[in-house]
Amino acid sequence: MTKIKICGLKRKEDIEYANILLPDYVGFVFAKSSRQVTRTEAQNLKKLLKPQIKAVGVFVKEEVTQIAKVANAGIIDVIQLHGDETPEFCEMLKHLTKVPVIKVIRVKTVADLENLARFTCACFLLDTYVADKYGGAGKTFDSSLLKQAKLPKPYFVAGGLNSGNVQTVINAVHPYGVDVSGGVETAGYKDFAKMQEFILAVRGGTKNE
Repeated sequence: MTKIKICGLKRKEDIEYANILLPDYVGFVFAKSSRQVTRTEAQNLKKLLKPQIKAVGVFVKEEVTQIAKVANAGIIDVIQLHGDETPEFCEMLKHLTKVPVIKVIRVKTVADLENLARFTCACFLLDTYVADKYGGAGKTFDSSLLKQAKLPKPYFVAGGLNSGNVQTVINAVHPYGVDVSGGVETAGYKDFAKMQEFILAVRGGTKNE
């Protein structure tokens, strides 16, 4: 079954929605963003989250020691590196924490999917390249690029996903997981109905009331 990550949770209500709908992962954004949370806010939200849902901390251009501190404090279960972090950066992080790492690859051409075995991470997250924007652009990922490349590790697909197109992407490339944020929001806030529709689109089944 394809894993589901819903990113950008920042309110108590968002956690309540997740606890009802049970995605596999939720994301707390520590980078500058309309969805940004502080370490304290993330810690408080994590306490409300059902333990079977993994909390992912999203970082962009953050100091390696600061990332490790958040991870080792138990605020997050998984680290997501969404900047231009190098394989050497990932290796340093590996020595500072045992928390698994998702390395985001901003994909412009098939060349961006080459030589990824250099990264010591648990898996990748593939997002559409948008100049000067590290995620959250909502631009649909070109899944045809994956047919020209062989990735060395499991991967999530992100970028412009919603309940209407996610199954098409899954059928085309069979990713380990899918990542959504803006596609389950209304006016910048997580929308329970859209979250539910997205999860149903991935998993099928009946609605959780």
